Amino acid sequence: MSDQHEVAAGHTGGRESRFEILYEDNHLLGIVKPVNIPVQEDATGDKDLLTLLKEDVKERYAKPGNVFMGLVHRLDRPVGGAMIFAKTSKAASRLSESIRTHAFQKVYLAVIHGQLPGAEARLEHTLLKDPKSNTVRVVREGTPGGKNAILDYTVIGSEENYSLVKIELLTGRPHQIRVQLSDVGCPLYGDQKYGAAVNRPGQQIALWSALTRFPHPVTREEVELLSLPPREYPWNLWPVKVQKQAVL
Repeated sequence: MSDQHEVAAGHTGGRESRFEILYEDNHLLGIVKPVNIPVQEDATGDKDLLTLLKEDVKERYAKPGNVFMGLVHRLDRPVGGAMIFAKTSKAASRLSESIRTHAFQKVYLAVIHGQLPGAEARLEHTLLKDPKSNTVRVVREGTPGGKNAILDYTVIGSEENYSLVKIELLTGRPHQIRVQLSDVGCPLYGDQKYGAAVNRPGQQIALWSALTRFPHPVTREEVELLSLPPREYPWNLWPVKVQKQAVL
């Protein structure tokens, strides 16, 4: 992490933000996404993160006009952690290009039921989304509408019949981590949609965007956003130091 990044990360404008800011300059805004807030407007009508961020920037900088906030990647509504947004259209375009060329790294932590086969491996599935039910399922390769989904996992440790897993996405499909791990018999703790048989209603899903790393769209220097999960069950089964070493 460069000195420039550290200086920018401490810059939050004229007023205090309502969000935990990991990085900010004239081009980018990196925050910790709170859990259970939709990134974009959805059918619930609940206030979405994009709208809230625009309001936050407008208030902090006393901007008179509209605020641009570009969405370049997504997190499911119940998932929290590091997210980066673009404050200009140029930054949005260049970040999107970094994603297309695999220069944009996304690392997650997850707590799953049971134990995966092997300490580390690659999972590859074909996924098909049903927009009506907003669910995704594994289908045979070649199925019309199916998309290839790839992730790499590393098991960090196991406690109380749960495993802490580091996951690096190589593709960005809807619900990808949740569906792929459920398909191999290890649904995420708290996942009501893809692990209802082993999770209790009301449990918070244990999936967290822990690290986002990419070249700055203007300076090309490496930007690194780190966010560790809250210190509550089941995350607190593993020390912070272990989690941080795992993702860096």
